[in-house]
Amino acid sequence: MNKSFLIFFAIVFIVYLSVNSYIFIRGLQSFKPESPLKGFYIVSFVIVSLTFWAGRITENYFPSIFTDVLVWIGSFWLAFILYFLIAIILLDIIRLINHFIPFYPNYIKENYQQFKEYTFYSVVAIVSIIVFVGHINYRNPRIYTKEIEINKKAGELKALNIVVASDIHMGTIVTNGRVRKLVEMVNSLNPDLILLPGDILDEDLEPVIRRNLGDDIKKLEAKYGVFAVNGNHEFIGGAEAADKYLRSHGINLLRDSVAVINNDILIVGREDLSVNRISQRKTIEELLNGYDKKQPIILLDHQPFKLYESENAGVDLHLSGHTHHGQLFPFNYLTEKIYEVSWGYKKKGDTHVYVSSGYSGWGPPVRLGSRTEIVNIKIKFN
Repeated sequence: MNKSFLIFFAIVFIVYLSVNSYIFIRGLQSFKPESPLKGFYIVSFVIVSLTFWAGRITENYFPSIFTDVLVWIGSFWLAFILYFLIAIILLDIIRLINHFIPFYPNYIKENYQQFKEYTFYSVVAIVSIIVFVGHINYRNPRIYTKEIEINKKAGELKALNIVVASDIHMGTIVTNGRVRKLVEMVNSLNPDLILLPGDILDEDLEPVIRRNLGDDIKKLEAKYGVFAVNGNHEFIGGAEAADKYLRSHGINLLRDSVAVINNDILIVGREDLSVNRISQRKTIEELLNGYDKKQPIILLDHQPFKLYESENAGVDLHLSGHTHHGQLFPFNYLTEKIYEVSWGYKKKGDTHVYVSSGYSGWGPPVRLGSRTEIVNIKIKFN
C-alpha cells in the first residue's frame, strides 16, 4: 500500500468520521435527557455508521453472507449521511436566522425540546423516503437511444448497432440478478457490437468469483463481439487479476491497443488514467500509428478528460463513463463543473462524444439527479 493511498484513505476516514459525528450530535440533541430512546439511538447510530468500513475490510478476509449484509447496510448509510447532512445544515441555517431575526411562533418557543424531537422524526422519515425513491430509480435502468452519422465508409457496412454499458461495478452490491438483467436488456437490442467503457468490476474480485458472475456476463451476444477497457476500479482491485478474469469470460479487453472489426472499423481501447501511477499510457496518436484514419474510429476511454485529444486525433466516436453524473443529487452539479461532459452527448468537430451515467454505480445502490442506463448507439456510415 503506497504512501499516497494511505494519505487519501486517512483523509476520507477523517471526513467520514467528522460528518458522522456532526450528524450524531445534532440527532442526540433532539432527545430529552430521560428519553428511553436515547440509548437506542446511540447504539444504533454507532453500529450503522461502522458497517460500511467493517464490511469492506472483513469481506477481504472472511467473505460471507454476514459481510455482504454489512456492506449493503453501510452502502445505504452513505446515502443517508448525505441527505441527513443537507437537512441538518438547512435546519441550522434556519436556527441561525431565527437567532438574529426571531420568527419562531410562541408554540415552538414554549415547547422547543418537543419541537426538536418531532423535527428529528420528520427528517428521518423524509430522508428515508428520498433514499427509497433513489433506490427504485437505481433498480430501473433506462435504454437511451442515440442515432449518429459518421462521414466515412466502412466497407460494405452501411450501419452499425452498438450497445454501451459502462460502470457495471459487479461485486457485493451488483450481483447475479442485476447482471442477468443487464444481459437481458443488452441482448434484446440485437447489437452488432457491445462496448464496456470501464469499471466492469467493483474493486474486489472475490465476490465476483464467489457468485460466478462471469458466467452471467459471458451470455452477452453480439455479431462482432464484446470489447472493453479498464476503469479506475479495475486498478484498485488489481488490473492483472481483473484482466485475466474478464478475458476468460468472453470479454475482449483492450489495454492501450486496437482491434479491427469487419476489416473496416477500428476499436481503440485506452488504458485508464490510473495506469499513470505505474507507467505512462499511450496517446491516441501512438495507438493509431500504422492504421488508416480513413476508417471509422471508435474510442473507449473510461474517464472523460481532455476530449479535445479525441477530436484532434480524428476519432469518430468517443465513449466514456466514470462520472455516474454525480450519482446522488446535488453531486451532479459538481461533476458538471469537473467534466466537459458529465453525462450525455456532445459533438466536437467531427467527433461524436457520449459519456454514460453508467448501468450501476459505486457505493449506495441509490440514484438521485441521474439515471442508470444502457446506451444504444445506431451509426449510419455516409
